[in-house]
Amino acid sequence: MAYQQKELSGSLFKNKKREKDTHPNMTGTALINGVEYWVSGWTKDGSKGKWISLAFKPKEEKPVRGSSNVGGGSIEDDIPFAPERDRY
Repeated sequence: MAYQQKELSGSLFKNKKREKDTHPNMTGTALINGVEYWVSGWTKDGSKGKWISLAFKPKEEKPVRGSSNVGGGSIEDDIPFAPERDRY
């Protein structure tokens, strides 16, 4: 049987692709309120000892309006053709 993520749970694994200090030490997934998230974790060292900082990003994040053109065409390609009206 395939693994199924349980509600309000997640998993982190060592990031084998880490190249810079800014990249997370761990990556994984979580399921919160029926929404799947990518989880990134950074190990930190503070005055109270070591701890992990987490960041969550929705797996299917909606594109931000006005962001770069992902489709490759122009914005006019997305607008249905409407002939110009007579100007009298």
